[in-house]
Amino acid sequence: MARMTHSDPHTPRLLTCDVLYTGMGGAQSPGAVVVVGGTVAATGHPDTLRAAYPHAREERAGSVIAPPPVNAHTHLDMSTYEFTALPYFRWIPEVVVPQREKRSAEAARHGADSLAGLGAGGVGDIVYMHAPDVMDTLLPREDLSGVLYYEVLGTFPEKADEIFRTVRERIEGWRAVERPGGPRVGLSPHTPHTVSHRLMRLLCDYAAGEGIPLQIHVAEHPAEHDLYTRGGGPIWDNRLAPFYPDTFAEVIGRAPGEGLTPVRYLDELGVLNAKPTLIHMVNVTPDDIARVARAGSAVVTCPRSNHHLDCGVFPWAAFAAAGVEVALGTDSVASGGSLDVREDVAFAQRLHPGLDPRVIVRAAVKGGHRVLGTRAPFIRRGETWDDRYRW
Repeated sequence: MARMTHSDPHTPRLLTCDVLYTGMGGAQSPGAVVVVGGTVAATGHPDTLRAAYPHAREERAGSVIAPPPVNAHTHLDMSTYEFTALPYFRWIPEVVVPQREKRSAEAARHGADSLAGLGAGGVGDIVYMHAPDVMDTLLPREDLSGVLYYEVLGTFPEKADEIFRTVRERIEGWRAVERPGGPRVGLSPHTPHTVSHRLMRLLCDYAAGEGIPLQIHVAEHPAEHDLYTRGGGPIWDNRLAPFYPDTFAEVIGRAPGEGLTPVRYLDELGVLNAKPTLIHMVNVTPDDIARVARAGSAVVTCPRSNHHLDCGVFPWAAFAAAGVEVALGTDSVASGGSLDVREDVAFAQRLHPGLDPRVIVRAAVKGGHRVLGTRAPFIRRGETWDDRYRW
């Protein structure tokens, strides 16, 4: 029998980590994987695997072993923006608006290339309404999976039908060229306060009827509560006319009032019946969380972006206690800093020291795939080992 050496490719390797998530069930800590000749032989607790494979060559694989994490929310067409950390109401006029011409198909291509290089497990990308060629650029890519959400804005209710007809025509054209295993086409009514009540209902009813995935930015900044409770505050005061109607009541089709929140508004409008994925959800009430849980909607948190824009801290433990599916995203590089969602995982572990890190890792993998309707690969006996599993 040939003597095994450290250079022998069939020498078992015992790869250890702080958190192991195989793509099935819950994560475990600590964890380990035995790899023999490029194939997974076993997974489990390091002590158990040391006893079962006493001759295995042990090595530290990193903090996490798991399938590649999913970037469940980003804006690839902003990938050539400069990263800038500023309070929200300075960031928009000083960063987003001056660089608006950078939102392009070329920028999206650059971002998609970066994701491919990172080995991302999938992406939930928002395609800017005024750059529809981004969809034409990203949809055929064979190295991209997930959902490309076409973003829609429009606050004037009287223009809702016209906007909806244009959007539906575009969506149907793009869906006709979807490929099995490739990106799917989705819709993103931008926010509850930048899409009129009539347009929001048209878009969400259409999406629900056609099985089109939805993402909506909701409750990102504390000022959104001012807007819904009294129809004013920083968001309204900083609006760019003539984008908004004369009063906020025209946008939402009702008078703002005490106790009204963006989430409650969407629920009472019937939007949550379409089970949209809700992005950010930082500034929410216990009632908001309960409504999301009852609706069965998932949420995506963007920890670095929310921190850089002074938006607050996502109440992860409360959502977890309510049984809400959570995923992670980077948001754009302009606010997140990079497209590597593993950096958001690490940041979230520091931001939520009381939260079990296994919950965060699972969210980055299983949560992301559930949001996008895709499947994570499994790390189990007989499967091929992939070094992208080492975070």
